[in-house]
Amino acid sequence: MVYTRPPPTEGMAYARSMATEHHEREAFITDPVSVVVRRAGSGSGHVADPLAVFRCLWQHREVVWEMARRDVLSRYRGSTLGIVWSFCLPLMMLAIYTLVFGVVFQTRWGAATGGRTEFPIIFFAGLIVYTYFAECVTRAPTLVLSHPAYVKRILFPLEVLPWVLTGSALFHVGVSFAVLLLVQSTLHGPPAWSALTLPLVLAPCVLFTMALSWVLASLGVYFRDTVQTVGLFTMAVLFMSPVFYPVSSLPEPLREWVWLNPLTFPIEQVRAVIFLGEAPRWGGLAMAWAAGLVAAWGGLFWFQKTRPGFADVL
Repeated sequence: MVYTRPPPTEGMAYARSMATEHHEREAFITDPVSVVVRRAGSGSGHVADPLAVFRCLWQHREVVWEMARRDVLSRYRGSTLGIVWSFCLPLMMLAIYTLVFGVVFQTRWGAATGGRTEFPIIFFAGLIVYTYFAECVTRAPTLVLSHPAYVKRILFPLEVLPWVLTGSALFHVGVSFAVLLLVQSTLHGPPAWSALTLPLVLAPCVLFTMALSWVLASLGVYFRDTVQTVGLFTMAVLFMSPVFYPVSSLPEPLREWVWLNPLTFPIEQVRAVIFLGEAPRWGGLAMAWAAGLVAAWGGLFWFQKTRPGFADVL
């Protein structure tokens, strides 16, 4: 067979198509960089005070927004319903929980004597909080590993990667709570005004999760077994958190230990403001905010201190 060299025009067209395909594959990397370069010198690496946790988010908010949006859309790319699945999935899960726990097992929440829908709805509220935590913590060890170009080739604020992960996860948290409130309003009437305080109640959980995400993102670079260890850790946290049970159902000696779990207070307060119509416990909420902010500051400090060695390991 004789090889015939393609005409120059065909070769140029092929080169252009390959360049376009390469540009599309690398768009996720190059697009955010243009924003970062415009904000160079903003001092995002300084962690002299706890407000650095929010400062790095604000300084690179365009990067965080764009990358979180792409992360959400990438989950449903190619599916028929697209992003509509983000609404359908929690609705289907709530229906399954109602069938299994409410109809089959006829489970009741604590000492309550509510109907078949009581346990699934209350359980689902706690599960939303835990799922957010588990998703962020599980993905955190691979945040830096999955973006080696950000470490070696370009100037990129690596400390915002956990914020990107949190933004993507919070989108699904918001949709899940919207489904929960819709079902609650349909079955038991509209929730009380206290449900408007949900963002304040969830904020400490976000801060604690950010702290762990920064630490695990760093450890994942140096210790590759972190991914497997985190899976066991999140499973243990599920049963140590009041997701399947109220804290009041535990023996008195165990309650003090359960309250040390950073997820306990947000889960209990979410249920109180939605189902009981109670205002948040402002004193406990202030303490949770302070503890979460200090923890997040420590996580960011750890990440920035260990960051110089990332390029050598990768």
